[in-house]
Amino acid sequence: MGDDPDPDSDFGPAPASEGDPPPDPFADLVTPLIRDRPWTIVVAFLAATALLAGGIGAAGGQQAGTDQFTDDLEESQALEDMEENFDRGSRAGGASSANLFLEEPNVLSKPSLLRMLEAQHRLETHDTLRVVSTTSPASLAAEQLDPSAETPAEKRRVIERSSERRVRAALAEADDAAGLSVSTDYNPADGSASVAQLAVRYDTPPLSDTADRASLQFRTVDVVAGIDGYEPGENVVVSGDAIIDQEINQLLTDTAILVFPAALLLITFFLIVAYRDPVDLALGVAALAMTLVWTFGFMGYANIPFSDTLVTVFPLLLAVGIDFGIHIINRYREERLAGSPIAASMETTTTQLSTAFLIVTITTVISFVANLTSSLGQLQDFGVVSAVGMVFTFLIFGVFLPAGKVSLDRLRAGTRFPRFGSTPLGTEGSLIGSVLPLGTTAARVAPALVLVSALLIGGIGGAYGTGVDTEFSQEAFFPDEDRVERFQALPEPFAPSEYTFMTVLRYLEEDFEQNFVGSVTVYVEDRNVRSDVALADIDRALEDPPEAFERTDRRADATSIVGVMESRAAADPEFARTVERYDSTGDGIPDRNVDVVYEELLASPAGDRARESLTSDRSATRIRYQVAVDADGDEAVTAAQTVADDMRLDAVPTGELVVNRVVIDRITESAIDSLVVAFLLTAAFLTLSYRWLEGRAVYGVINLVPVLITVGALAGSMRYFSIPLTPFNAPILSVSIGLGVDYTVHFMHRFVDEFERGGDVHDALRVTARGTGGALTGSMLTTVCGLGVLYVAIIPLIADFGLLLALGVLYAYLASILVLPSVIVVWHALETRYNSPSAFADRL
Repeated sequence: MGDDPDPDSDFGPAPASEGDPPPDPFADLVTPLIRDRPWTIVVAFLAATALLAGGIGAAGGQQAGTDQFTDDLEESQALEDMEENFDRGSRAGGASSANLFLEEPNVLSKPSLLRMLEAQHRLETHDTLRVVSTTSPASLAAEQLDPSAETPAEKRRVIERSSERRVRAALAEADDAAGLSVSTDYNPADGSASVAQLAVRYDTPPLSDTADRASLQFRTVDVVAGIDGYEPGENVVVSGDAIIDQEINQLLTDTAILVFPAALLLITFFLIVAYRDPVDLALGVAALAMTLVWTFGFMGYANIPFSDTLVTVFPLLLAVGIDFGIHIINRYREERLAGSPIAASMETTTTQLSTAFLIVTITTVISFVANLTSSLGQLQDFGVVSAVGMVFTFLIFGVFLPAGKVSLDRLRAGTRFPRFGSTPLGTEGSLIGSVLPLGTTAARVAPALVLVSALLIGGIGGAYGTGVDTEFSQEAFFPDEDRVERFQALPEPFAPSEYTFMTVLRYLEEDFEQNFVGSVTVYVEDRNVRSDVALADIDRALEDPPEAFERTDRRADATSIVGVMESRAAADPEFARTVERYDSTGDGIPDRNVDVVYEELLASPAGDRARESLTSDRSATRIRYQVAVDADGDEAVTAAQTVADDMRLDAVPTGELVVNRVVIDRITESAIDSLVVAFLLTAAFLTLSYRWLEGRAVYGVINLVPVLITVGALAGSMRYFSIPLTPFNAPILSVSIGLGVDYTVHFMHRFVDEFERGGDVHDALRVTARGTGGALTGSMLTTVCGLGVLYVAIIPLIADFGLLLALGVLYAYLASILVLPSVIVVWHALETRYNSPSAFADRL
């Protein structure tokens, strides 16, 4: 471009031209301010940024893992009530527990069992660890050998005095009575196994938080580290609820440290390519940063904590902000290239684009707000934060960026500040300019074929996508070991932390053949738990269980008060006589004076184990079924419901698997509801908007055709790439409507401006493809490459969302550039057949 026009000439309004679009109230309000008082706008926005920055972090800590989605669920509250009910009557008092995974060539050899009991002794006698009970295969075997042995020290002496043969027999008896927590390679004949679990319970204070409980659990390993033969991290690994929660939060932090700098670098690179001017680049990056600060600040003032789900908000806002920024600069450069002065160029730009920006903003807000239909609080927070952030994006890029551009260009005018790339993207003769008209060329040659083919792709993709899986579990947040190991080679601070959950998962899956949540609970809260029929009813619930539960000799592998009673009776002859005394049928299950049996059992050395299945006031009991290795969560939940329905007592299924199933159902419901609401509201808004702005509602309908194709293709891609529907990506389908409209509205709005001037439809499409198409291309490349970097995130859910976001933007771009021209040409041909330029449109 040559020298700028005289800067003194840019203070007048742009000359009106025939065919200008109808007045836009927003443009009429802000355009004079941008033209006449740009620095006032800049200062006002900077002051607002400083004010909102004060809210960053005000909402407290971050939320991660499954708890953030289950806190408000009735089923989750019922599970918490059950846990509190048992903990309240337990000597343990607190609700914290942990498991030590112990690995040796033979973890059940006599020396190994003695090591186990030594570890239990040190844990239970430690001054500050607050351990109230421990259980291991060694302690269970000792109870079989001598029921009077109560402390780990006493049980250790029992094992020391016993022969190897007697110890093997005691292990087999303990396995039959209560089940040993050992790996599946356990061989009762020679008393061998490679991995065992040592359970630890803590008396944690009622107000203790996750950090307090995690500290106790980590210190547990330190206590046993001094025992010869135990090497923490090598053959001793601790797992606990607090540790898992803490490591999931650390995963979120490590992901942010890795992904955000990479995304920033890629975004900056493509913005350099798109802007080709350091001043414009700095202005665009400042506007993006301002968007994030405003949104984070709003979250703080609104007391909305940062969570996994809200990670996705910021890439979406950046995607729209990048698009708005490139459109503003690109359209402004078109006017400057044509010889218009600074203010006139920006006045034309804001007048033409503000309407498109406003339509995009409202439709995108609709797609975000549609998530308020969800019954999951986290998705509702996503809808609120993203909608408010979208409004901020509109204000910053629709008002601040143009004002900043005018202010800086006026400062540069008449100076020797070097000139950089100032031509718009997609100009004739450029590489992009030669590729962009492909869609308009196809629309000239075979528009009906292009449209039908695109509709088939979208329809087939949508139909195929109806089979997409749903997933919700703690494991969904965990990366696999290979993924973490690849990132371990990175320098600090980008290398991820050490995570114990990967080792724990490997133990559970390979050695115990269990999932991370391997059990489901049937909870009974009924005054008849103390009645004479209670134990018989529980015993029937254990006989011939559904195939989804593990079984031995047609009896469920489960933890129940019946199992504890049978185990104690086998180890304690006196208690066995009590059971026999009150068993009138001879089946080993008391059916008279059951409450007396409970009282004696709770007072025995097995009392702590009994309290795991029976509350101290004998008003509630629970049965924990081990889920079969080849059973999925749905089958386990259905089986638990079947067992509960068949019981005489008032029983309900509960546990993490049940809560997760409820969340999965709500995820599916939310995805469908938000998609339908977003589409209907968007369709209504677009048709009404174009009817009011242009007098033609059909323009709104035309906008929706590429959007539907985008949604269908994205749903099909989710299933093709094996990406399940999760709370993390559930909004993506409704959000894809907003992303699609973002691209189609810009293209359609520019086409309307060109076409309504009386030009030929194909000429108008060609000008639109090269002008607006260039800006769309720059926006797409920056967004897909810059935000698609989320695919390298450590957390799989964020990686999947990065891929879906990149695909959604790519599909929206392709539908706008390649399909929308054919939709317009087909519409024009149909309109022409009515022998009136507006007859077809007026009918719509």
